[in-house]
Amino acid sequence: MKRPGALGVTGTPGTGKKSVSPILAALLKMDLVEINSFASARAASRDGDELVVDTQKLGSQLARRGTARTVVSGHLLADVLKPASADFVVVLRCDPAILKRRLASRGYLPGKVLENVEAELIGVVLDGAVRRFGAAKVHEYDSTGTSPVSLARRIADDYLAGRAQASPWVDWTLDYDSSARLRSLLSRPRTEPAST
Repeated sequence: MKRPGALGVTGTPGTGKKSVSPILAALLKMDLVEINSFASARAASRDGDELVVDTQKLGSQLARRGTARTVVSGHLLADVLKPASADFVVVLRCDPAILKRRLASRGYLPGKVLENVEAELIGVVLDGAVRRFGAAKVHEYDSTGTSPVSLARRIADDYLAGRAQASPWVDWTLDYDSSARLRSLLSRPRTEPAST
């Protein structure tokens, strides 16, 4: 089934967007727009290491560029892609404990690691995607133990077949239902000084 609109890929930082999206675009013979790269070249400034994006301006520039038959990838997807432009929206999810290790290994500051782990734990990106694009367009995939190639193939198959979301939404809070597990997940590394 060929669709005229965009295939969006989003998720909390560290869930696999940069790994999966190029493979997915190649499998489907679609263009690829990575929102952070697009923003860096057009509608963003820097505040230290942080990219500061005017999402309204970026959304207008993305619309002018066109998104038909394009994989549009980034955690800001729900802020910049128009709902009518999206045919199929992928939200990548990752077990928060694994995500915590991934982000720490990439050199994220402890506060940023915890901010993103908390967002993944409670499904902030999923909620934003469902609110923006509607539940019928949103498809959730757990990237925790799956290779980018396998995951991209599964997404491509679902996209081409027009499959609906197959199972209930992931709720990581059910896996972190004891206070000890939750404290362990949300604790800062011991090397970081406690605030007073």
